[in-house]
Amino acid sequence: MPSAGLRTAAEIQVEPGTLPQRMTAWVIREERFGEPIDAFQLEEIAVPEPGALEVVVRVMAAGVNYNNVWAALGKPVSVFRSHPDEDHHIGGSDASGIVWKVGPGVTRWKPGDEVVIHCNQASYEDPEVHGLDPMAAPSQKIWGYETSWGSFAEFTRVQAQQLIEKPGALSWEEAASYGLVYFTAYRMLIDQCELQAGHKVLIWGAAGGLGVFATQLCAAAGAQCVGVVSSEEKGELVTKLGAKGYINRNDFAGMMRKGGESPAEEKERFGVARQFGKAVKEILGDAPDIVFEHVGKATFPTSVFVVKPFGKVVICAGTTGFDLDFDVRYLWMRQKQIIGSHFANAYQCHKANELIEQGVIRPVLWRTMGFDGVAKAHQLMRDNEHLGKISILVGAETEGLGRTEDGPGAIMAEVGA
Repeated sequence: MPSAGLRTAAEIQVEPGTLPQRMTAWVIREERFGEPIDAFQLEEIAVPEPGALEVVVRVMAAGVNYNNVWAALGKPVSVFRSHPDEDHHIGGSDASGIVWKVGPGVTRWKPGDEVVIHCNQASYEDPEVHGLDPMAAPSQKIWGYETSWGSFAEFTRVQAQQLIEKPGALSWEEAASYGLVYFTAYRMLIDQCELQAGHKVLIWGAAGGLGVFATQLCAAAGAQCVGVVSSEEKGELVTKLGAKGYINRNDFAGMMRKGGESPAEEKERFGVARQFGKAVKEILGDAPDIVFEHVGKATFPTSVFVVKPFGKVVICAGTTGFDLDFDVRYLWMRQKQIIGSHFANAYQCHKANELIEQGVIRPVLWRTMGFDGVAKAHQLMRDNEHLGKISILVGAETEGLGRTEDGPGAIMAEVGA
């Protein structure tokens, strides 16, 4: 709950171009690592000044992601290993807001500009930034997780290259909801897999944060996809988003790899995986050219098996475990590819955001909570009691503010993680 005497995050007494000395922020400190409901606490903290090529943004709304559940727990590693010079962690890797003050060297943005923030940071001095890919830079970090000064505060400090023009048809909370997951899915499919019309794609967790965007990207590209979901209601959602069909994973629960299976157990598991592969082919008409992976340990052996020869398995996470165990013969003998992917660079974020501006891709939002709900939102996520993407109102006083153009806006839906 808010500490006594702290003002609400919507109360700002200064105009763009001038920063107040102090701000209200949800702060994690190392000595209180644990459950999010306890680890996150409201504090009054100094407002950071923008450095060279940096911008301070007035946060209007923030998006909730699982990375700051990890930050609260201090697991699998402490976030303070990534920013050891700071004794506080302000999380939040998705935001929409207003440029409030720009640092030396910033020419593209000015106070008053309305923006969305992408979460990739890298040093301007790293050569990879200027010819290879900022994601390859040694300094690369995810803002609001591997850095402090994230979006769960009245103001946030970011690199100017992180700013993207806010789509006018979206409210503040809608614009804050999609960046991390959507830009990740865009890089995976469009850049890493060179998604094309006619491709056939299998999407794990198609009704989740990543999956709803993977599904829409396939539809926009003219590719056919089948989504794996955990309920008929979620299947209906992915069909609405453009999937050719869906498979309820509960019908093939035996294909999930747990690790340490005996030979008999593995034979049984593999038999169910074969049945699953047949079900995928029945919907798509053939084996998938691409498998969209983020589940990891439980599904990866099946992914490698079902993707067609010369096909691609692209993976960005391992929510059921990172210690993958699979039959590599299906990889080399059928010349399949495994591709690792992590978030996106600024150019990819801008290109992906154009599809949002055009209404081709739409955010999918479950609930919007007030600024006092940051700790509760992360606890809901920790306890798997959420049913989709959560946005937090910070500077925006109520839902629905911030729209400057007509457009479809977000899809409101109850979907699982």
